Amino acid sequence: MPPAEDVASEDPTPARRRPTRYRRRLRSRIVLSFLLLGFGLTLLLAFATNWARNRVENQLVEDVMNKNIDEYARRFYSDPAKNPDLPVQQMLARVVRRPNFQALRAEQPDWYEFGDGIHNVSGANPDGTPFSYKLAVRKTPDVWFFLAYDMSQSMRGERQFNNALFGVVLVFTLLSLLVGWWAASRVMSPVSELAQRLRASGRSAQPEALAAHFADDEVGELAKALDDYAGRLTEVVKRDREFNADVSHELRTPLAVIRGAVELLLSRPDLDDKTRARLLRIQRAEQQCTDLISALLLLSRNERGHGAADVARIAEQLLDAHRAQLGGKPLQLRLEGARGLAVDAPEAAVTVALGNLVGNAVKYTAQGEVVVRLLPNGVEVVDSGPGLTAEDAARLFERGYRGTHAEHSQGGGIGLSIVRRLCALYDWHVRVVPGAQRGVVATLSFLPEVSADPGANL
Repeated sequence: MPPAEDVASEDPTPARRRPTRYRRRLRSRIVLSFLLLGFGLTLLLAFATNWARNRVENQLVEDVMNKNIDEYARRFYSDPAKNPDLPVQQMLARVVRRPNFQALRAEQPDWYEFGDGIHNVSGANPDGTPFSYKLAVRKTPDVWFFLAYDMSQSMRGERQFNNALFGVVLVFTLLSLLVGWWAASRVMSPVSELAQRLRASGRSAQPEALAAHFADDEVGELAKALDDYAGRLTEVVKRDREFNADVSHELRTPLAVIRGAVELLLSRPDLDDKTRARLLRIQRAEQQCTDLISALLLLSRNERGHGAADVARIAEQLLDAHRAQLGGKPLQLRLEGARGLAVDAPEAAVTVALGNLVGNAVKYTAQGEVVVRLLPNGVEVVDSGPGLTAEDAARLFERGYRGTHAEHSQGGGIGLSIVRRLCALYDWHVRVVPGAQRGVVATLSFLPEVSADPGANL
């Protein structure tokens, strides 16, 4: 058995990396795009509208205040003895003469510090209510003019306007969602129809032409590509089936001739021991080749064969075959456990799956023992070989991979790949882990298709 240190190969199939990023359905992505586009544009429009409104309002108010404070100053200078009336009565005006400059500093320190222009003033009254107003300031050496415009009503209008904008954003976002849902349904309708027709066409040997059912657009181009792909794939499958049928017939015929010739030669009483041993080896190789062909044909057709394979008898035959080929190798082969384990599968499939595990254990164990242990629901192959490296354990069931300790041994590295495919076909499970001290433990579990007789012992 090829080597691994402390890594187990639980799943015979190589792990396929899956993208971690969540992939939404295309319909959902279209709907989400419309939703985000509608929300973003409406929100941007709301911000732009609010900014433009505030800018225009401030500009208009400041223009009115500048005109009124200039008019107020002009009326004051025309008759300094009395305070003039305001051109716009909604504003509060105040005139401070030079003797009262310091009094204003004590009374309104911020007004005292303000220079010419328009200033925004906000705060809270003694009772806690907020206030906000704009203050126009014109200062001369002898007289200071102040004109205040209450912005409380404008602030309330701004809040109402912002609430209205919030409602507009919400309504248009929902409208974008509905439009996106409708658009996604229209866009995905031909794609869904294509998928349905594609699924339906897979139920027959000859796929139905798809392009004729769709317009000459992107979906139609996709349908044409799928028709072309289906045609090429059908040709490949046809050639594969023909090849499998030819292999089944052309290989079984010479193997049957070999089997008959070997049986005829073995029946002769004048055979010497060396010739008989060689003929028995040819007979075992013929049986192994026949089993392998049967298993490969099952895999190529992707169909499960049925039977009542006796696992204990198959294990005994495999061990007997390997004992005859040890050639003085200091290795003991033993069978342990209870008999009676039967699997609903052809003997050829069980022989190939178990034979590869036993063959690897014998090949990579230079001395010691290889134990085949029968379990209630499977079989375990334990060897005393060099063990497994981490790289071997990670790539053990890859097609064409040969272990670190393979060195110059024969083999193409496809045996365990065949075991993996048989396990996938029959829902069996194979597991390869390092032994407790050294070596490798390979477990082949036949669950759920297992029957066992615990009363029959080895």
